[in-house]
Amino acid sequence: MIDIIIASYKEPNSTIRAIKAFLAQNIPDKYRIIVVDPFKETESFIKKNIKSKLVHFFLDPGEGKSYALNLLFQEYGSQNKNDLFILTDGDVYVSEKAVSEIVQKFKDEKVGCVTGRPIPLDSRETKYGYWAHLLFDGIHNVRKKLSADGKFFECSGYLFAIRKGVIMDFPLETSEDSIIPYLFWKKGYQISYAENAGVYVKNPDNFKEWVIQKVRNIKAHENLNKIAPDLPRTKSFFNELKYGLFSILTYPRGFKEFLWTIQLYFARLYIYYKAFKELKQNQGYKDGWRETEIHSTKTLD
Repeated sequence: MIDIIIASYKEPNSTIRAIKAFLAQNIPDKYRIIVVDPFKETESFIKKNIKSKLVHFFLDPGEGKSYALNLLFQEYGSQNKNDLFILTDGDVYVSEKAVSEIVQKFKDEKVGCVTGRPIPLDSRETKYGYWAHLLFDGIHNVRKKLSADGKFFECSGYLFAIRKGVIMDFPLETSEDSIIPYLFWKKGYQISYAENAGVYVKNPDNFKEWVIQKVRNIKAHENLNKIAPDLPRTKSFFNELKYGLFSILTYPRGFKEFLWTIQLYFARLYIYYKAFKELKQNQGYKDGWRETEIHSTKTLD
């Protein structure tokens, strides 16, 4: 059994698109699609627009994404390690063969987690779209190499999958795409990268929302130092400095993109400064549902 969990937050039109992207795929295994959302209106909208018994709704109690996922792990879990959870969000959608690409990786019994590849919907012709392409391509190259080398790496919260029956819950104080792979790694499982399992993502198109999103992500990852101090970090300040300099020299296509890359380098320094400053002021990571909405990432709602 494959349980596909779509975590959404008052984004019914985008969630319908996310559901349809799965229903359109050829999935030979038995599966369900479970939408988890804190708004009953989303359930009504889904029932009105999707006529499929494969789609279920779980009312999120509103305590945060990780809290809701823990509940779902309890509700839909099993002891059969061939059963899978596929985790994604309502404001993204997957490529046409994403599920089969993910399932193929789990044929190796040593693999416990599989992550897909985020692909930006944004145009590279705009500054923030270019930033998204540079950062996504960068993490793609890192994951591809670490996966090939059999080393640990963090998954993408936009799309990743895990075996059931290995963990039943996880800590709430950091992002699920970091701590869950770590828990599997500690149990002796490998992490695998399904680079052909694409997930399409709209990124912020203005500096204010870009900072909000990135600072929250940094706080989540910095909490890992307390929860899992021995976790090999894929995303960190020093890794950004190390690989960022290489990107400045190799990624841009022309002078305009070179300037945008320099601006991104200093923008990344700023968000780390802001995140660390807020952490010192006890403004830490909270597992809440998008306390400040990022409006520019919503393409349909």
